[in-house]
This record gives sequence, C-alpha cells and structure tokens, in this order.
Amino acid sequence: MNKPLLLAWVAALIATIGSLYFSEVLLYIPCTLCWYQRIFMYPLAIILGIAFYRNDHDIVKYTLPLSIIGMLISGYHTALQKIPYLQQFEMCKSGVPCSKDYINWFGFVTIPILALTAFTIITICLLFIARNQKVEETNR
Repeated sequence: MNKPLLLAWVAALIATIGSLYFSEVLLYIPCTLCWYQRIFMYPLAIILGIAFYRNDHDIVKYTLPLSIIGMLISGYHTALQKIPYLQQFEMCKSGVPCSKDYINWFGFVTIPILALTAFTIITICLLFIARNQKVEETNR
C-alpha cells in the first residue's frame, strides 16, 4: 500500500467534500479566490483517487503543479485575510470579498487556512513519492 498517495488522496477528498459542505449545506458563497482554489483541488480528488487505485506513481508530474499552484493561491488568500494591509490589494471586486471570514475556529482557522493545509499535505506527499521514485531509479 502506498501511504503517501493514500494520504494525498484523502486530503484532497476531505478538502473537496468540505468546500462543497460550506457552499451547498451552509450556503457560504465562495469568493473569487475560493473558486480558484476549487479549480485546483477538485481534479486532485479525482486524479489522486485513480492513481491510488492503480498504484500509479507517475501521477506526480501531473498533480504536483496543481497542488503547488493551489497552495500559492490559498497562501495568498490566507495572507489577505490575516494581514489587514494587504486588503487594499484585494482582487475580489464583485460578490463576496476575499477577506471575509465565514469561519474563524480557535481564533485563526479560516477556510483559506484549511485549503492551504490540504494543499501543503498533498504537496509534501507528492514530493515524498517523487523522491522515492528517484531513489528507486538510482538503485536500479
């Protein structure tokens, strides 16, 4: 069993289900940056699931860019919510402002931080898989 691939898939799956819960059950309207994060997370839930089922380690070259870009977007979104100075550069001009906190668990956990955590877990798992692949190739 490939534990890093399983962990990456579970993180993507939980993030996808969580974002759908926030928007479809709790009726939180996603801001522009939330939509961008979804664009990068939702395919990961499907692709990593298929890769885990097939035990396909070559998937890293396709999924790692999605995860890193998503991590950068959610990192920016987190900074936008947590650093008031950055709110003057907010790109959400219509609809829900990107600096809005729908949740604030424990005084610091917001939706962008949850996304950043998921993207970081996925990225670390994929880097671990890539490193193991490189070690296996050099040992041949």
